[in-house]
Amino acid sequence: MSDPEITPALSSEAESSIEPPQNNQHHQPTTTTTFTIWPPSQRTRDAVINRLIQTLSTPSILSKRYGTLSSEESSTVAVQIEDEAFAAASAASEEDGIEILQLYSKEISTRMMDTVKARGTTPSTAVDNGVADSDDNPSSAEESVIIAPESGA
Repeated sequence: MSDPEITPALSSEAESSIEPPQNNQHHQPTTTTTFTIWPPSQRTRDAVINRLIQTLSTPSILSKRYGTLSSEESSTVAVQIEDEAFAAASAASEEDGIEILQLYSKEISTRMMDTVKARGTTPSTAVDNGVADSDDNPSSAEESVIIAPESGA
């Protein structure tokens, strides 16, 4: 009954044979690890795009007000938003890394809001919380949005 993840403790004999590393600064080169925050890796940029696609195409607080986009449209729009935000932030290269990253994030948010607001004014391009338009009843999503406020008044 041994758990493969549990390893037995070293015996005191084995522990005593382990020597601590020598502190030879004469022979060890010093290595400096640099951490850069800008530009983001392609993996990070892809994660941003995937999150944008999810935000634009699934029901959320944002979609309650402006509607959701189809998967295909949200994918195209997300790539465009990220590319434009990256270009805008890269143009501000005189700033330090964190300020550029903040600008990148702000550009993404601004462009996403501009996109959903523009799409919200043209109901035919938005899918209302996942309700797809059908040929039999093409304006049912539009009617439910318009009629609901009037019937409560």
